[in-house]
Amino acid sequence: MTADFDPAHPGFGADPWPAYARLRAMPGLPQWQGFRLASRADDARAIASDRRMVRGTAIFGPAERRRRQVAQNFHDMPFHERFVQTSMLELDGPDHDRLRRAVFPFFTKTRLDSLRPFVTRWVDAALDRLIPQGRFDFIADLAADLPGQVIGHLIGADPALAPQMTQWSEDTVSYFDMSRRTADRKAQAERAVVLFHDALQDLHADRKARPRDDLMTAMIGAEDAGLLTHDELIATVMQILHAGHGSTIDAMGSGLHALLVHPDQMARLRDDPGLMPTAVHEMFRFAPPLIFFHRYAAEDLSICGQDWPKGTAFGLLYASANRDPGAFPDPDRFDVARRPNLHLAFGAGPHVCLGNTLARLNMEILFARLLARARRIVPAGTAVWKTGLQAHGPLSLPVSVTTH
Repeated sequence: MTADFDPAHPGFGADPWPAYARLRAMPGLPQWQGFRLASRADDARAIASDRRMVRGTAIFGPAERRRRQVAQNFHDMPFHERFVQTSMLELDGPDHDRLRRAVFPFFTKTRLDSLRPFVTRWVDAALDRLIPQGRFDFIADLAADLPGQVIGHLIGADPALAPQMTQWSEDTVSYFDMSRRTADRKAQAERAVVLFHDALQDLHADRKARPRDDLMTAMIGAEDAGLLTHDELIATVMQILHAGHGSTIDAMGSGLHALLVHPDQMARLRDDPGLMPTAVHEMFRFAPPLIFFHRYAAEDLSICGQDWPKGTAFGLLYASANRDPGAFPDPDRFDVARRPNLHLAFGAGPHVCLGNTLARLNMEILFARLLARARRIVPAGTAVWKTGLQAHGPLSLPVSVTTH
């Protein structure tokens, strides 16, 4: 069965939920643009968790891999192919596991908790500037800068470079959206990877000579120990920013939007700050930032009640899965105290999001400080939303705040 599904429609970003509900009502895994769509929670979780499912194209022969690249206009980009298309996110099996082990010590809860003072200082300084204005764009004026600053600090980069790195990341990641693969965007993405590579090479050389307690120094140690190659080091550091900054911005925007349209839940959270961890998880469930991931069947297999040949492409619709009434009671209700909340915003299985603890830490601190300092937060205009399946979140979210 072929799905009638149009994520490029101008209204999809603001209200994709009816389209997802129609998909969930269809039997099996409907076909859409070469993918078998998993829109229900059980199906999406089963595919994501199965190690017979892979993200990379290594299961195909060289000729077939190249054919797929050319068909998707994902070729003739030497640096993009070298550092982005073969990053940890696109690897599977032992290579993927090896790279995750190399960076995992920097993403434990204990290690990331050490960032709390830095994040709190940054948020408070931003609110010192914004709250007296009374009105600002939550995305452009606040959320857009925070993840890049925090990840840059984690990596060990100069804080002044963080905005440039986030722009390079945006230019690089945007090319994954197949609907935006123009010649200009292709050149822009390749140029961004080259510039990001050069900056990381400079940071690598500096930390090689003057080690510090940061991720780049730790990665150099892993490189010297033979745990990863130099190209893998550069690709992995890039990937941490690519995966972590844009998605966190989107989650912050969608999270505040959920609070704005559910003022009772905002009041509840302000009155009981101890609910913040569950509230942030609910923000991720209610409107996850990364809504589509692919997998390939690495062999002939049976899953989700059907047999599939090797090479079958699956599309995992995490946003739809998170609104599945078969998995969540009253799924369209936003509840800052929802428990249990086994959502799929961070994926599942081998590729579960490595930086989910960091993203939640950023959001917990941001919303705790914002709600404590602004006693009234209301919309000051219409939110503008992203469209497509690359990401979900507001591009602009104007708000008005007062301290009383």
